[in-house]
Amino acid sequence: VQLQASGGGLVQAGGSLRLSCAASGGTFSIYSIGWFRQAPGKDREFVSAISRGGDSQYYAESVKGRFAISRDNTKNTTYLTMNTLKPEDTAVYYCAASRSPPAMILDSYESWGQGTLVTVSS
Repeated sequence: VQLQASGGGLVQAGGSLRLSCAASGGTFSIYSIGWFRQAPGKDREFVSAISRGGDSQYYAESVKGRFAISRDNTKNTTYLTMNTLKPEDTAVYYCAASRSPPAMILDSYESWGQGTLVTVSS
């Protein structure tokens, strides 16, 4: 499956953005989808993940209560709604697909999108 992330941009602290991850070339509903981010000079880190049917969601502690992950299997798309953004949320955000259950580990994911940049100004 190929993934295309979009929706990044520049936003002020406290603002909101919604990222999208569109899939093609595979049966979208068999994949768990994860979102990861990588800030300049830092390792890529887990942000959120959602199960194949969308009934289970997982979040990093740093975004819990502010971010929400969802998916629409009829549109082959996963969304990451980000509220109350902070400057420390600034990073390139990547979506990834896995045929295993949702996981926080990068190596669990087989396909990666190209990333979309989110910049939060203070």
